Amino acid sequence: MSLIIRPYKKSDLPKLYEICLKTGNSGKDATKLYKDPLLLGNFYSAPYAVIHPELTFILADNDIPVGYILGTNHSEFFYLETEKEWFPPLRKKYPLPEENDNTPDAKIIRLIHKGHLPKPELLSYPAHLHIDILPEGQGQGKGRKLIETFCNKLIEMKVQALHLEVGKRNTNAIKFYEKIGFQLIKEYEWSIAYGIKLN
Repeated sequence: MSLIIRPYKKSDLPKLYEICLKTGNSGKDATKLYKDPLLLGNFYSAPYAVIHPELTFILADNDIPVGYILGTNHSEFFYLETEKEWFPPLRKKYPLPEENDNTPDAKIIRLIHKGHLPKPELLSYPAHLHIDILPEGQGQGKGRKLIETFCNKLIEMKVQALHLEVGKRNTNAIKFYEKIGFQLIKEYEWSIAYGIKLN
């Protein structure tokens, strides 16, 4: 296995959906949880790659993606772009579920209808990211390298600070972010926001 980090290509998009699903259960495989295998990627990975290909980096083994980091340099801009371009056709495709429907699919469909709402307490950390790596790409320091690659691109773009949110059940990710210097910003009911200053 020879893992490299490279820029995103449009042909990687189906793999982003797959990786998002296979890491979508607090870092573990969520394939069995979702009836529609595209739902998670429609919210958490694909819109970033489509709107910000320049901020999408691939961890590849023999050019096949086994992980990615992606995000936006400006959360408010990203919200406006997804409202304009990304979510309207998805909202037509996925009508709002019944109120008593608490399946994993229904929860993501509700997020699609809600959109990517920037949180006021995170606006001083304008950039945000998502990182997902399949088991075969883990434990080799590549997560740290992906974060460095993403942060270097943000610094080049004169971005001052970055945030991310992680589910409280994803204890391995929490340890990783704290170890590489992310600071706690705010604790929510199900997740924690961390931030890092870049300049």
